[in-house]
Amino acid sequence: MTQDTIHIVLQGKGGVGKSLIASLIAQSITDNGRPLLAIDTDPVNQTLARYQALNVCTLPLLDRERQVNSRAIDDMIEWLLAHDGDSVVDNGATSFIPVTGYLAETGALAVLRDVGKQVLLHSVLVGGQAMEDTLAGLSALLASTDAPVVVWLNEFFGPVEREGRSFTESSLYLKYRARIAGVVTLQRRNSETYGRDLALMTEKALTFEQALKHEAFGTMPRHRLWQIREDVSRQLQPLLNPPQAAAA
Repeated sequence: MTQDTIHIVLQGKGGVGKSLIASLIAQSITDNGRPLLAIDTDPVNQTLARYQALNVCTLPLLDRERQVNSRAIDDMIEWLLAHDGDSVVDNGATSFIPVTGYLAETGALAVLRDVGKQVLLHSVLVGGQAMEDTLAGLSALLASTDAPVVVWLNEFFGPVEREGRSFTESSLYLKYRARIAGVVTLQRRNSETYGRDLALMTEKALTFEQALKHEAFGTMPRHRLWQIREDVSRQLQPLLNPPQAAAA
């Protein structure tokens, strides 16, 4: 019997591809025929919720004064507990600190695991000027929680490396490698072809399945999107239903 897995996307830096990553995870789950619960908790930019094909539920976790609504997070945990299948939570940058604090202080991850749910946290690193900020966010996530973490390397802004060293050669990786369940790379591809195709797909909030049939995409754009889909799917498959020991 396949264990239910909860995927929570967390990163304190905005504009680095969290919602895209959440949508990719969600699409891979539905492609595998698993029942999906997708939740968009971003109080500012509910990007994941625009994907109508994913039937995303919205649950802003901050009130009008930008203060965390702990009761709303309680509700989210109840939704995750009640769902029979896999779940994806896209958390906004503005609620990164409150949510990680909630997870650390309340023992919510242990509650989910105690009922047989597998929990995977996902965080993203980017190259370029924002790399240090995303490293800080990943470091904070690893330090404040005990769940396994999947690290996404988004090469859109350039190679994700420091002084010529890759992430898997970094001191952060070496310190927490027992906690890192996997590394997924979003390759930097030609911006005039692959980049434009993916940008149009996300602009229209289409899944790969929809885009491959959409009139806005010709033969070659569809082929390039298919390539991206296959690459991400190949990397995600070992992580969609990780062994129970990974959560220990």
